Amino acid sequence: MGYFQDTGVLLLYGMTALLWIKADRSFIFVLLCTVVLLCGEYFFERRLTKILGCVVFAGTSFFIPELVVFYSVMEYVLLKEKIWVAALTGVITGGILLTGNMQLQNGLPLHFAFGCLLAVLLERKTEKYDKLDIEFRKTIDEGEEKTLLLAEKNRALIEKQNYEIYAATLRERNRIAREIHDNVGHVLSRTILLTGAAKALNRDQNLEPILDGLDDSLNSAMDSIRSSVHDLHDEAVNLQESIKGIIRDFKYCEVELKYDMSNKVTSNVKYCLIGIVKEALSNVMKYSGATYVKITVREHPALYQLCVEDNGHGCADNMNKTTGIGLKNMQERVSTLNGTLRIESEKGFRIFVVIPKEMQ
Repeated sequence: MGYFQDTGVLLLYGMTALLWIKADRSFIFVLLCTVVLLCGEYFFERRLTKILGCVVFAGTSFFIPELVVFYSVMEYVLLKEKIWVAALTGVITGGILLTGNMQLQNGLPLHFAFGCLLAVLLERKTEKYDKLDIEFRKTIDEGEEKTLLLAEKNRALIEKQNYEIYAATLRERNRIAREIHDNVGHVLSRTILLTGAAKALNRDQNLEPILDGLDDSLNSAMDSIRSSVHDLHDEAVNLQESIKGIIRDFKYCEVELKYDMSNKVTSNVKYCLIGIVKEALSNVMKYSGATYVKITVREHPALYQLCVEDNGHGCADNMNKTTGIGLKNMQERVSTLNGTLRIESEKGFRIFVVIPKEMQ
């Protein structure tokens, strides 16, 4: 039961004193004073303020003895605040008022005793309920927190598993491309050479159409294999690992990478971003004088974003004079994909690239 429920019960109990006293203006005033005490004790949080409220209530009872019928309410407030000495003092004060006033002795002492006992029981019950409620809420919060942590771990595990599958797929594509190039490609190349030699040495006109057809077929097969190997190699490019490899080879200064891209990036975008990162780091090493570089590669719903920035002194002027080809190449790479490239050099050097997805 809550604060107002308990004190409401005690108020109703106190009003049963009407069996022994008259319901006159004094009683109404006493009831109002009790209600004021309850509201004040609830809304004021300072412990000292609550003690002063009870002291004023008890002090007023010496002038209006009928207040003693609602002492159980004051006892409840003091017990709830764990002010044991004041609660005991209130019981003694109530006993003194009852024994010293003959008009309040017809049944009210027993009413007072039961009221104080009821206040103790209600306070104990409410405290036990509050503890259980706190433990219950704590258990719920811990359960929700563990659920969120478990969901986060599962998400991270799934992402890691998907990335491992993606990386393994790329490695397998590279292996297949190498196998085709090293084995089938070499066999076809040797066969083409042998066919060419056979055509050169052939003196039989009846064999010429056959050798020409064989040569054309072998060359067509070689072109097809080259195209397939090229496609496999392009699809097998791991953008994240490629950028990390560039960073590992860059020993000039510290580089921080923030990568947030899916695995569904087309090969032309991959090569564009890789080329810009290489060129940007090369320019940092040559002209910026930076001690820190931050690379951000991020995918948005409608675009890809690359940002390379450092803490150097800026190098746009030097680059325009000495490395215009590098900047031009970056601009051409981005323009081919209908993207935009912006270069800033106010606070360090910054390259910002945006490539829309709809053009891929």
